[in-house]
Amino acid sequence: MRMSELAGWAVRLEVLHVPDCPNLSPLLERLAQVTDLPVVTRVIESDEDAARLGMTGSPTLLVDGVDLFGVAGEGGLWCRVSVPPVEQLRAAITGLHPTPKGAP
Repeated sequence: MRMSELAGWAVRLEVLHVPDCPNLSPLLERLAQVTDLPVVTRVIESDEDAARLGMTGSPTLLVDGVDLFGVAGEGGLWCRVSVPPVEQLRAAITGLHPTPKGAP
């Protein structure tokens, strides 16, 4: 199921990653299979930025600012050993209750 219908909702997808992250491309490819929503990518190069932005390994997918696949307290510039499967990404994103654009 494509999630084009979420285009009318204010859902923000952001991927935080270290330079040359080997799992960035696989994650972006899987997200493209799941949703038509835009995905913002951001290179993180310091532990301070990683902590401030909620990066728990590279790549970190933030959905409306929340890392749905991270482990609490394990932030930093380390590489994750895997990327969530398409089914897990789909379930995580479709399980959201997004806010309509323009809603208070």
